[in-house]
Amino acid sequence: MSEGRSCPLAYRYNPETLCSEPESVHADVLYVIGGLYGNLCALDEIERMAQEEESQGRSVALVFNGDFNWFNASDSLFREVNERVLKHRVSLGNVDYELANPNDGAGCGCAYPDFVDQGVVERSNLMMERLQEVASRHPDIQSRLTDLPRYRCLIFGGLKILVLHGDPESLAGWGLAYEAFAEGNASELDDWFGQCDADVITCTHTCLPVLWSGQAAGRPRAVANNGASGMGNLQSDPAGLVTRLALEAPDRPIIGAIEHLGLHISLLPVAFDLQAWLTMFDQLWPAGSPAAISYRNRLSSGTSLNSADVRFPRQ
Repeated sequence: MSEGRSCPLAYRYNPETLCSEPESVHADVLYVIGGLYGNLCALDEIERMAQEEESQGRSVALVFNGDFNWFNASDSLFREVNERVLKHRVSLGNVDYELANPNDGAGCGCAYPDFVDQGVVERSNLMMERLQEVASRHPDIQSRLTDLPRYRCLIFGGLKILVLHGDPESLAGWGLAYEAFAEGNASELDDWFGQCDADVITCTHTCLPVLWSGQAAGRPRAVANNGASGMGNLQSDPAGLVTRLALEAPDRPIIGAIEHLGLHISLLPVAFDLQAWLTMFDQLWPAGSPAAISYRNRLSSGTSLNSADVRFPRQ
């Protein structure tokens, strides 16, 4: 397969091992943040949201589950985003993996499926080449990225929360994508939950949000895919999204929620300063550049989805 569509062997893992060494999280609230894409303004807003929760007496743990790099193709922005993110719990996405451990023939490492236009793939490969040049000038950060895990299993609220980037078989897997749920992936969910024994899977990578709850492998399970925290997810809405998990429901607007075995799982909007971010973005990726062609419209206008579209199974 061509660069950008292949899945390197290093991305593969065994679903049965994903929750073999869970770690406890001692916090009242957990934010799982996927697809920041180097958006410094979104990071500012996420940190502000966490501080607001803490001002109301709730401790918050931030977990970044990959692709916190992407648009940040300058030395200063690359360093600031990584230094701030790496203060927290972090696992790798394909972008971060390819910055630390480039694979021959992987391109961007996105493992794009056939329904993604070839132009998108080629532009992503060009973006990765540029970002790798930036990363090569920061070997200390590359070294820290190399040491990061590809997934985490957390004990939170008495449940096993599996934090992935792609799906339970690959760092860049698309089995938990919006498109997979829309087409019907019940058998895969049954197999994966049976093998990993997680109660909840939180993921990202595939850029569109999903909330799913149902029976799998004999008991209630849930999946939350936050789409992207650093760019818009819904129609005419540039806000990013993060997954919030807590024993109490949030006291701020949400775009969807699941109550699962006593745990509230919500998708929270990240209403970052769009104009400030577009100013940074346009300086790095002017009109006609690969990122501008692929992403500029989504940054300003969101996607074609409505909030009701992200919930599965359909009501």
